[in-house]
Amino acid sequence: MCDLVARTGRHQQRCIPFRYRANNDETSDDEHKKLVEVLMINSQSGPGLLFPKGGWENDETVEEAAAREAIEEAGVRGDIVHLLGFYDFKSKTHQDACCPEGMCRAAVFALHVKEELTSWPEQSTRQRTWLTVPEAASQCRYQWMQEALLTGFSDWHDKWSRGGGGTNCDPA
Repeated sequence: MCDLVARTGRHQQRCIPFRYRANNDETSDDEHKKLVEVLMINSQSGPGLLFPKGGWENDETVEEAAAREAIEEAGVRGDIVHLLGFYDFKSKTHQDACCPEGMCRAAVFALHVKEELTSWPEQSTRQRTWLTVPEAASQCRYQWMQEALLTGFSDWHDKWSRGGGGTNCDPA
């Protein structure tokens, strides 16, 4: 039984969990030379894959919320290393009198995974899948998420792997 409980009803944020694995032809311990993989989870409401998401409470920062959602939805712990940017999207579940168009904005972070949990709050409804960036781009349920992966994460990671991307939460 898992001791963590998922929270509900907040503003949006997402993270793109990532890890490194050795290429088949490399034995280097240098993360800059290893293959990057991103973690996606199944949607509970249709086909395609998503990145962990949710909102944040008054008692936590958006970075803390992104890390918490990664634990709750995908069962991974890690370090938030960079704010990739803000992405606008339309949400059917957030349409109401205040925002009939259902427009939302999500802060998206890169989360370097350090641990995969064997038990997590949403494991009975979520399956996690590690993919290369091109594989993940083809599996994204939403176009804006694909954009966050390809222009946010990939651009940052390419810059970082050449030594210039930084590891802070200010968008570059």
